[in-house]
Amino acid sequence: CCPVYLGGSSSPSGIGTNISKRTCDQLRCTACDFRVSLFNDYIWDQSCDYLFFRNNMPELCKLRAKMVKKKGARAYACQCSWRSIEELTDLQTDQQLRWVCGKH
Repeated sequence: CCPVYLGGSSSPSGIGTNISKRTCDQLRCTACDFRVSLFNDYIWDQSCDYLFFRNNMPELCKLRAKMVKKKGARAYACQCSWRSIEELTDLQTDQQLRWVCGKH
């Protein structure tokens, strides 16, 4: 993917390009070396913190405790970072995230 896009559940997934703006579904974190999980129609609760993800990734049954249903959104998380996204967003706009396309 080049550029790499994040987006809500209504955004199509796949290989993203400047012409075909698709959200990457093969994200990997270069900080914690975890694959980034994504959950359609959910956002993360405001009370989420680093230790919650560090202790509970990638177990969905434990993560559900802090997931809030929201139509059209998508919740992303690795073991050290998390985001709730609703609109198509270029990953480069968020300098804190260390996510890259893990290759399709």
